[in-house]
Amino acid sequence: MQEIHDAPLAPLTTFRLGGPADRLITATTDAEVIAAVREADDSGTPLLVIGGGSNLVIGDKGFAGTALRIATTGVDLDGTGVELAAGEVWTDAVARTVEAGLAGIECLAGIPGSAGATPIQNVGAYGQEVSSTITEVVAYDRITRETVTLSGAECDFSYRHSRFKADPERHVVLRVRFALEDADGLSAPLKYAETARALGVEPGDRVPLDAARETVLKLRAGKGMVLDPEDHDTWSAGSFFTNPILDDAEFAAFHARVAERLGADAVPPAYPAGEGRTKTSAAWLIDKAGFTKGYGTGPARISTKHTLALTNRGRATTEDLLALAREVVAGVQDVFGVTLVNEPVTVGVSL
Repeated sequence: MQEIHDAPLAPLTTFRLGGPADRLITATTDAEVIAAVREADDSGTPLLVIGGGSNLVIGDKGFAGTALRIATTGVDLDGTGVELAAGEVWTDAVARTVEAGLAGIECLAGIPGSAGATPIQNVGAYGQEVSSTITEVVAYDRITRETVTLSGAECDFSYRHSRFKADPERHVVLRVRFALEDADGLSAPLKYAETARALGVEPGDRVPLDAARETVLKLRAGKGMVLDPEDHDTWSAGSFFTNPILDDAEFAAFHARVAERLGADAVPPAYPAGEGRTKTSAAWLIDKAGFTKGYGTGPARISTKHTLALTNRGRATTEDLLALAREVVAGVQDVFGVTLVNEPVTVGVSL
């Protein structure tokens, strides 16, 4: 276990933003993770858990407490079952499952961050969500001070949400278990139209696993959604805002605003979200509200490749980023009456 005082946190995030932590501990085993958490809890020290740093916006003043970087490793393949240590690099773990001929998470390739973060956010992209394949999450419970195993159902998954996100102070994820599918080298049925088009097939079709993974990586790279240290368009958290989910009344009001602003022929994206609700596209809202690709003149700007990504052009501060985010939220609210919600976790700051 490594310990550093007055430790810079910006290099541990994909935004490359944020001030220092009073103390940074790097844990490489589950036992070290648990020991660090217990020490912080026993002393009443604030604790910030960091995995891949791809979903964090840390304030410029940093973190007055202990930052715990989880760097555990381990990929255990057993038939169609997979267990990942929380610190495993997610996109590398996806590649391992594809190499093993297992389908179910291949369209989640290229998502930055660690395996332990995936159940917290219920990570999803290109028609797949981890909630569809997670069977168990092993975590340290800071209330009972025990290691617990939670079933997929007990994780209370919903769109980009889980019990871990609802109560972030309680559990520290140690391991994640998945049940995948052996489809003779083929992917799971493709659910996302863009992926199917890129592969020249129809939604619902299966394709070779590696072809599905490579296609998703190319699609993500084209949107600046694959981390590249040399490309400031990727110094981001990926999608900064979640896609809004509206009830019938909210969607009707939104649709009326669209017609008023863009004309009666304008058709906003709309996808069934269950329980009479409709999901629309945050990227569409941002673009149609006037925040186009590359928007901004300061050190924090919208990506030149994708309107959902807010980026650090290399010299930004967290306040620069938040100012841009607030401008986008206010603009979308003014034009369409819809409130965007940030996807990354904020530390010491808020929108």
